[in-house]
Amino acid sequence: MMKNFPELNEQMDLIQRGVFEIIPEEELEKKIILSKKSKKQLNIKLGCDPTRPDLHLGHSVVLRKLRHFQELGHLAILIVGDFTGMIGDPTGKNKTRPHLTLEEAKINGKTYFEQASKVLSSKNISIKYNSQWLGKMNFADVINIASKYTVARMIERDDFTDRYKSGEPISIHEFLYPLAQAYDSIAIKSDVELGGTDQKFNLLVGRDLQKEFGQIPQVILTMPLLLGTDGIEKMSKSLDNYVGINESASQIYGKTLSIPDKLIVDYFTLTTNVDIKDVEKIGSDMNSGKLNPRDSKRELARTLVEMYHTKSAAQKAEKEFDEIFIKKNLPYDIAEYSLKSKPIFILDLLVTSKMCESKSQARRLIEQGGVSLDNIKLSDSNLIIDLKKSSILKVGKRNFLKLIP
Repeated sequence: MMKNFPELNEQMDLIQRGVFEIIPEEELEKKIILSKKSKKQLNIKLGCDPTRPDLHLGHSVVLRKLRHFQELGHLAILIVGDFTGMIGDPTGKNKTRPHLTLEEAKINGKTYFEQASKVLSSKNISIKYNSQWLGKMNFADVINIASKYTVARMIERDDFTDRYKSGEPISIHEFLYPLAQAYDSIAIKSDVELGGTDQKFNLLVGRDLQKEFGQIPQVILTMPLLLGTDGIEKMSKSLDNYVGINESASQIYGKTLSIPDKLIVDYFTLTTNVDIKDVEKIGSDMNSGKLNPRDSKRELARTLVEMYHTKSAAQKAEKEFDEIFIKKNLPYDIAEYSLKSKPIFILDLLVTSKMCESKSQARRLIEQGGVSLDNIKLSDSNLIIDLKKSSILKVGKRNFLKLIP
């Protein structure tokens, strides 16, 4: 496809935003120069994991980088790992990950793409399923690919090394995962492959395998792993420290306000379109005391809601948040609890939600006036709760819980 691309410095400025590592950067510059000269798009590869189809802001970091390449005129190739999903990538794991059926992987891949469409452009994009080429291979093909890589190189992967030393089993099929993912790069003639820092080994295998098959090796571009709302672990749904891109405006707004101040600049850089110079000013103004981090966080929350909903939704979410949490002096980071059964006795609710250790403790707190619902003190320990809307449960002076009907 014939293209008129931006100048090298303009492309590199956008590509380098928030990037952790480019391997090697000089090769990327050469590819961009040649692409501009020949007016031919670069093939930018991103493999998606169909075992976790629910996307959050952590996933959006690398998706947004793929979007940057789209905006520069290059071709985004999103590879749904329906075939490799049957193997299961053991990255960061100390044991074999359960694998999916091909049908399950395809269903999850479709869900992934539907959500990723909130980040990616509908232009300059191609969707591939790696079962298209991996599923057609015979055993001789697999042996040929496996012959291109040594066990010594494979065992260099930190998780494999740790598992080997600790006596944890490693299945032979797990060695095939990096090779299968690497062959994807050969199948699509990848120029650049994107991934998180935890995928570096797999991405480099792709680069090595391309050389073995006579292709010009791809450049590797890794993105930082976004810390979750707890500010400690990387964002993960299983750790409940995530902000989902499919969540409601109020959830995105409220969860964003719960992040530690130290993450504000990272979130602006990695998850929004705010100009990098403006982001740097936000950081310097907070460091100098000129800007209250709370105000920056509110701007970040509004920005994210606008991105995944609308401007009016952001304004409404902020107004609702202020009504509930600021005017009633409630904390930002209230945990949520979904009622599994309703109606429910208040004593049962306090125990099952772990706000109280026992019914006797719950009864005593109610009698002492230490339990309230939506700012109304509860006095009846036999009260039956039948919520129709979300409510705030307060136990003692500092323990809050948002009840979801």
